[in-house]
Amino acid sequence: MVMDGAGNLRDIGEPEIDGTFLASGGVARVREALQRDSLPVIDAEGLRVGAPVARPGKIVCIGLNFSDHAAESGLEVPAEPVVFMKASNTVVGPYDEVLVPRGSVKTDWEVELAVVIGRRASYLGSREEALDAVAGYAVSNDVSEREFQLERGGQWDKGKSCETFNPLGPWLVTADEVGDPQDLAMRVWVNGAPRQDGNSKNMIFDVAELVRYLSWFMVLDPGDVINTGTPAGVAMGLPGQPYLRAGDVMELEIEGLGRQRQIVGQA
Repeated sequence: MVMDGAGNLRDIGEPEIDGTFLASGGVARVREALQRDSLPVIDAEGLRVGAPVARPGKIVCIGLNFSDHAAESGLEVPAEPVVFMKASNTVVGPYDEVLVPRGSVKTDWEVELAVVIGRRASYLGSREEALDAVAGYAVSNDVSEREFQLERGGQWDKGKSCETFNPLGPWLVTADEVGDPQDLAMRVWVNGAPRQDGNSKNMIFDVAELVRYLSWFMVLDPGDVINTGTPAGVAMGLPGQPYLRAGDVMELEIEGLGRQRQIVGQA
């Protein structure tokens, strides 16, 4: 579904928003249909809201991309982007339950600006080419299990890829509507208490540089998601380390991209 200028929800007439949709000019088709007023209005009352991008081929994550988060983690600001992967089946809707894994004592939240790739990108030569490859942006919650990630040896991925560990959405906001992705307020509340209050302007490596950089190490395909890092205020860096427990409520928002809300359950 898509929201029109009057705030009505409309059926886009396509099976899903996925890599095939993006690669085949789906955004332009929907925009033209909206201009013709040919998309039917729908009543979404009672319907589950899924992730705005179906089955991303891969989720590429950037660690320590805010200097204040690196400081609260006790780590130096990186000279190049810190890159790790997150299993694509972690993606759930913005209001779905998030599950604390079995044996977990350090499940954490992270609000992140998600970049959704709109066309194949490989060995990009400029920042302009990089931004041209971006279809749009969304709110992402890069849920993390810090013991699995940092204390159990090896890669970060196993602390990032547990079931339900990437709520995404509610909206995919197209790049032209966002304009400058480097000036968006990013906030998190847990059980009503403010936890994160940052801005994408404080990224160490901005969106254009991340897309360009990643394209030299892997092919980015339409529908791929890049989680671009989180500001300070995660549980790991707070006094008492108030990690998530079943029954907790997370609320996340990024300016212009919408708001998420998840109740925490137990796997």
